Amino acid sequence: MSSREFLREEGIAMTAPKTNPFKAASLTGLLVATMLSASVTLSITQAFAEDVTEDQIVRALAGPKKPLTRGLSMAPQAEAAPAANPEQDKFLQSIRGRSTRSLSTAEREEIAAVAKTKPNIDLEITFDYNSANISQKSMPSVQALGRALTSPDLKGSTFVVAGHTDAAGGDAYNQDLSERRADSIKRYLVEKFGIAGADLVTVGYGKSKLKDPSQPLAEVNRRVQVVNMQSKTAAAK
Repeated sequence: MSSREFLREEGIAMTAPKTNPFKAASLTGLLVATMLSASVTLSITQAFAEDVTEDQIVRALAGPKKPLTRGLSMAPQAEAAPAANPEQDKFLQSIRGRSTRSLSTAEREEIAAVAKTKPNIDLEITFDYNSANISQKSMPSVQALGRALTSPDLKGSTFVVAGHTDAAGGDAYNQDLSERRADSIKRYLVEKFGIAGADLVTVGYGKSKLKDPSQPLAEVNRRVQVVNMQSKTAAAK
């Protein structure tokens, strides 16, 4: 006789451990609540990251050094405006009205060097996959940019609109994509906000100037940088 049969004949009950239904329900509810809370927190964080305002852009490009948040960053700026540089002004005049693809590698690098000394801002503007079409979720940021550039504080200045990609793909592909995306932003600003085309100098850098080189595929590298190259006061002189 097997041990199982012996136990059955002796009247010894053999039952599997039972799960407390109330405890199981409680644990399930707690898990669901935790997941919902995490989802809501993530959604709020993402919403804030994309919420770039006209005022933030104006403050960044007008020059004063003030802390900025919500999906944008401003390079450190000098407290006092630098003295006028005749060579820089001459160079700027030479690239105004030029097409993006007409700029040489040397000219693109000179623009980048000058931009480091000027008020600038990085905007997290996304595009449709493998395309220069501005994504719907980034339209509020582009519209805020348009309102900022036509505000009394900035209207009439000359701006560089620089496109950047992440490190995925080849050099030629990313260079072309960054140029087309910079052109797309310029076209939208000219058509929707009436900004003079000559006041917007577009340039593409592909994957050559990653914002976070330690994470070459990170989303932060896929950006549009706007630089106030020449104030309306300087341009009027």
